[in-house]
Amino acid sequence: MMKRSFVGVVKPRLFYEAAAGIPDELKVISIPPQVTLFLKKPADPGLKKDTVPLAKGDGLKTGVKISLSRDSASCLVSPVTGKVSGVSRFEGDFGKEYVSIGVHTAKEEEFDEGFNTAAKTPSLKGAADYFSTLPGNPSFSVFQNPEKPVQTLCILGLDTDLLGSTNQFIIKTRENEIQKGISILKKITQIQHVILLIPENGISPNGDVGAELKKVKSEYPSALPALIMKNLLGRSIPVGKRPEDLGVTFFTAEAAASIGTAASGSGIPVNKTITVIGKDGRKQMVSARIGTPIQHIFSELGMVTGHMDRVIIGGPMTGSAVYSEEYPVQGDTGTIILQDRTDIVPVSDYPCINCGECVRICPARIPVNMLVRYLEAGRFEEAAELYDLHSCIECGLCSYVCVSRMPVFQYIRLGKFELNRRQGTEASHE
Repeated sequence: MMKRSFVGVVKPRLFYEAAAGIPDELKVISIPPQVTLFLKKPADPGLKKDTVPLAKGDGLKTGVKISLSRDSASCLVSPVTGKVSGVSRFEGDFGKEYVSIGVHTAKEEEFDEGFNTAAKTPSLKGAADYFSTLPGNPSFSVFQNPEKPVQTLCILGLDTDLLGSTNQFIIKTRENEIQKGISILKKITQIQHVILLIPENGISPNGDVGAELKKVKSEYPSALPALIMKNLLGRSIPVGKRPEDLGVTFFTAEAAASIGTAASGSGIPVNKTITVIGKDGRKQMVSARIGTPIQHIFSELGMVTGHMDRVIIGGPMTGSAVYSEEYPVQGDTGTIILQDRTDIVPVSDYPCINCGECVRICPARIPVNMLVRYLEAGRFEEAAELYDLHSCIECGLCSYVCVSRMPVFQYIRLGKFELNRRQGTEASHE
């Protein structure tokens, strides 16, 4: 885990993983006896009670489409063959709601023909139905809004947070699948301007993958979409807007490779590549079925958890701690960190001392010292209006340098969530 030695006048500099630090081998994790699948519910309050047409004992084939009974746009592809052990409601952080589907996996795998048919003749609808929950979680909804046409597709060949090496590993080992995936994406979206973003100190493709290459600076947080838009594409995102509002969308290299694997007939891509980092800082690349409990991965890697240790999904700057080792791998799980309890830097309720470290390091030039005061007091509207809450690009650097050890980044995420929730509630009552 990363530690800073001091905080002073000079800003700390953090860098993405260089090519030399990326492991060469991939450890394949066995299929566990039980997996858990999360199907995200839409934000529409009218669909809150919706569930899947599945019951305990129902059989599933690998690749079969599972969708909400009233909203076929909310769907997933089963990564395993087996029988449903239960269907329940699961509530994630910041108001996310899922249908949780437990599956007892079978020893012999059967494959659904619907997926193979969609993969053989790829289309935008077929991709939305079958590809959107593949490893890398490619989203196709952005291509279906005629009022906001996408002209540029950016493929991230590196992870946006520190320590993660998943997308660089994909560039290193699956170049042919990436090339095929980019070709398919061009065909079904009609987008011809595709950019492959690679780190300046990392791994580059050996051949032509059908995309323009652009190098991202090695200093964190240069790989965040907002900074890529500004520094490499020369377009600043207005407050309250997304890259898609400017005709740009982002996929990961793993998402492109998954699409290429599916379309080439090489099988249904259901294994997620993950960077796993142990207590000693040793990094391993693993391949595990979506739905695999984290504990199953730890067990096969010989990693032992203890009381008060922390399991983090994502990188050290923007990742989230999970409460249980039974939490499953999902399509966007890029990094898993096991942190020993003695290495955890505790947060504090000590007030801001106005040292200005957060202001100096903020890439968006937000007066974070004032912003956090309003967020801490729950005055979210004023935080947004007076101190640029929505300009935050969520890099986590403010929490990293905070002398008072305030959870600044968490306050920011909470503030944005609360404002969106209130706006959604007001809209539903109009």
